[in-house]
Amino acid sequence: MLNKIFIMGRLTRDPELRRTQTGTPVASFSLAVDRDFKDKSTGERTTDFIDVVAWRQTAEFVSRYFTKGRMAVVEGRLQIRDWTDKEGGKRRSAEVIADNIYFGDSKRDGDGGGYSTGYSQGGYPSGNYAAPAAPSGFGAPPADGDQFAELTDDDGELPF
Repeated sequence: MLNKIFIMGRLTRDPELRRTQTGTPVASFSLAVDRDFKDKSTGERTTDFIDVVAWRQTAEFVSRYFTKGRMAVVEGRLQIRDWTDKEGGKRRSAEVIADNIYFGDSKRDGDGGGYSTGYSQGGYPSGNYAAPAAPSGFGAPPADGDQFAELTDDDGELPF
């Protein structure tokens, strides 16, 4: 079975950080996510408002660094919950349980720097990793910063 979802959108409100009775942090927020296509009659894109729940360190990360209007990329799984409303009616809600959350926009306040990190549920920061050194025999990357190097020992034959 596979239950994996990726969404990118803007927070519709500041994340709400709470704690369970045992002290586990949990944050909830909603993302406004535009659909990829436009409505034929109006020519406008429809926006979906998707509820997201983050737990533990991910919850603390999102509540500390994200605010209303910020772009976020969420990787997680879809969860359907059944619940009873105040009038006793049966209700059903869909929400994304976040495994990883990343910044989806540039750093604010105009200093031009970009965010490319996020927080992984496993406790390891994601993004901003140094590229591994090139194996010997493939040549060093060019000095101008380009990550691709010209192959010097290409005999022109395809390997298949």
